[in-house]
Amino acid sequence: MRAQCCVVGGGPAGMMAGLLLARQGVEVTVLEKHADFLRDFRGDTVHPSTLELIAELGWIEEFLNLPHTKMPQVAVNMGGRDVTFADFSRLNVRCPYIAFMPQWDVLDFLAGKATAYPSFRLLRRAQATELLTDQGRVTGVLADTADGPVEVRADLVIGADGRHSTVRARAGLTPVSASPPMDVLWFHLPRRPQDQVPFFQGGKGALISIDRGDYWQMAYAIPAAAFDELKTAGLPAFRNRVAHLAPALRDRVDQIHDWEAVHHLSVRVDRLPRWHRPGLLCIGDAAHAMSPAGGVGINLAVQDAVATANLLGPLLARGGEPQDTDLARVQSRRERAARITQAFQLGILRDLYPKDLGDDTTRHVPPIFTAFRTLPPLRHLLGRFIGMGVRPEHIAA
Repeated sequence: MRAQCCVVGGGPAGMMAGLLLARQGVEVTVLEKHADFLRDFRGDTVHPSTLELIAELGWIEEFLNLPHTKMPQVAVNMGGRDVTFADFSRLNVRCPYIAFMPQWDVLDFLAGKATAYPSFRLLRRAQATELLTDQGRVTGVLADTADGPVEVRADLVIGADGRHSTVRARAGLTPVSASPPMDVLWFHLPRRPQDQVPFFQGGKGALISIDRGDYWQMAYAIPAAAFDELKTAGLPAFRNRVAHLAPALRDRVDQIHDWEAVHHLSVRVDRLPRWHRPGLLCIGDAAHAMSPAGGVGINLAVQDAVATANLLGPLLARGGEPQDTDLARVQSRRERAARITQAFQLGILRDLYPKDLGDDTTRHVPPIFTAFRTLPPLRHLLGRFIGMGVRPEHIAA
């Protein structure tokens, strides 16, 4: 196959990049290794900045017809006391809130819009295995598909295949890793209409509760690499931990039948010193894997995609071949935002999470929370930081 741009990965960064490039008339092929987007334990946050981008594209009313819940503020419950962590209500955008929406719905929406452009092609069940090169320049991708191997030749390859990026590894791009504050255990519990469960509950551990309508998607934060110790303590002890943090769900924790129902996410926080090599650009988690804290990884990935389309789309649409200097412009524009956000996750928010399995997080509330209590305007500033990002992007064409 031949394309002007081959995007590896059909997540938020890859789908948004493919859509915006195709919108400019660029011939784009997106390779998605799965048959669909239905992955149960993905991030669900759609930040105000992303909602604003969808509004700029003229699709916001249609998008908000999809099932979702709205969060105009983020409140953290620490030892029975609620602290407003971030307030989005004063943002000067059309949707001043975080929308919680299953990521598969978001990706299906973007894919549906992208396929309306004749220059867009989405290949499902296409697993990238190797990069094609010519005299040191990446010239395409070799992928395994249900119908056999496929070569996609392209003027530009975009690696948007996440924190375990095959593209990044094949390109010889090595990330610099940081020590993450926690790992996350994902599981489901039934939901009843009368349930009152805090979004974030601190105590002996930290529990995040996401309303999915007929069930709760729960994220239990544990110290990094502590999963084996937790399993050794036994499933009843784990159920008791959950019940202690969410008493309203105590009568349902026995629905966690076995450890197969608990999905372990080993959190990685890393960043590429160099996001590109001739013919290849990495964006999103492939360039800077984020912690789940604040759900900001999706926000940054989408904004990377917008910057990529704004800076490289016109060149590709003219039939040009992006050079290293063009790719460096994307990294230069987006790298500072990634660095600052990772520093925030690893530094200021570290005390939200347990140091060990016996740790009571209410005993080391982050100092910034004290400032929130005495200086409420700081909540709005943090709402802007989380909701819009360090350098919000806008659709240029």
